[in-house]
Amino acid sequence: MQDLPREHLEKIYERINIRLLPFLGICYLFAYLDRTNIGFAKLQMQSDLNLSDAAYGLGAGIFFIGYILFEVPSNLWLARIGARKSLSRILILWGCVSTSMLFVSDATTFYLLRFLLGAFEAGFAPGMILYLTYWYSGARMARALAYVLCAAPVSGIVGGIASAWLMRNLVDLCGLSGWQWMFLVEGLPAIFLGIFAFFYLTDKPQNADWLSDAEKALLAVDLTQIKIKSPIAFRQLLLQPKMYGFAATYFCLICGLYAVGFWLPTFLISAGVSDLIEIGYYSAIPYVAAVASMVLISQSSDRLDERRWHSVVPAMLAAAALAIAIFSTTSFLTSFIGVTAATAFMFAAYSVFWSIPAEYFKGHAAAAGGIALINSIGLLGGFLSPTIIGRMKTVTGTLQSGLLIIVFLLVAGAILLFFNSSASKATEIEKEG
Repeated sequence: MQDLPREHLEKIYERINIRLLPFLGICYLFAYLDRTNIGFAKLQMQSDLNLSDAAYGLGAGIFFIGYILFEVPSNLWLARIGARKSLSRILILWGCVSTSMLFVSDATTFYLLRFLLGAFEAGFAPGMILYLTYWYSGARMARALAYVLCAAPVSGIVGGIASAWLMRNLVDLCGLSGWQWMFLVEGLPAIFLGIFAFFYLTDKPQNADWLSDAEKALLAVDLTQIKIKSPIAFRQLLLQPKMYGFAATYFCLICGLYAVGFWLPTFLISAGVSDLIEIGYYSAIPYVAAVASMVLISQSSDRLDERRWHSVVPAMLAAAALAIAIFSTTSFLTSFIGVTAATAFMFAAYSVFWSIPAEYFKGHAAAAGGIALINSIGLLGGFLSPTIIGRMKTVTGTLQSGLLIIVFLLVAGAILLFFNSSASKATEIEKEG
């Protein structure tokens, strides 16, 4: 086998980027869309089913209960059977449940299907993050993660416009409401992506028939520059305080992300925007800003080899921008700019954040469980955030009081990350373990 020059490594990573990132990004786009399109469905579904804001908030959030319960087992299973089989299974099953949302007829079926959607989607995001650690060195993870996770705000751009169009133009077609058509059309792609993933994905670089033996060897050297002498087991990982610090930080960021994801259309209606298509276009703007901020800040993070400040500062700026939006009730423009900036900075903090625990756990047998456990604990914020805001809106009639709680959580998350990520290289897990 002929050795390849080090410069060839860039070409290898370019091929990996082209092969993996677009496909994973498309999958994550539909993952995010299928969990948050309920925010648009609410605009018609709530009156059709006579749901209160509190009931909607609970149904939106109960997705994360199912997700949390099954996430760690799902990711541990992925590490055992491989990403190809595991991600394919997840995509097909969540696609089936997402399309089944068109059969919701009351609060009970709403809660049940949202729970099942979470249970079947469980493991996809942390599994994808774990999968990327098999292919990318620590110095490249922030960019790789940002390009894939950018699919979340992209789904806000595409999904907002598409959801609004489907709900307005397919009303009563074949006897279905607009929101029912939306669930059907937006759920089916996950099923087809799952079938394709089974034949397309490669579990690890050593299994890639599109890399030569020399390219695999060169890539392996780059992926194993950090030597871990004493890998720890998942049960030992449960004793690591740093892991719970990561989880608490993620919880705070998720509260912010899903406050916007589930309530942005309602916010726009309360501000006087009534046309569905206009709501779709307005909803897309914060996510356009989010894509730009994720790419720029992640590139800066990789270039400077710095993670903590590139996540802490955007989280603090997001809190400040959201506070401005909350207290600018008399000016739609100021309030909307605040929401847009808050969304952009939250997504930037979120994308760089994941490169910290991914690097911390890299190389350990416990990595699958560690990443999944952080995501599971953090996603409690996905349940708590819409539930609190829904309850507060039912009691007070406005979104402001619930969103103010989110501001405090974003500040708390930034402070936690500052103290928890001062030293988070993978080798430190040995010292603590």
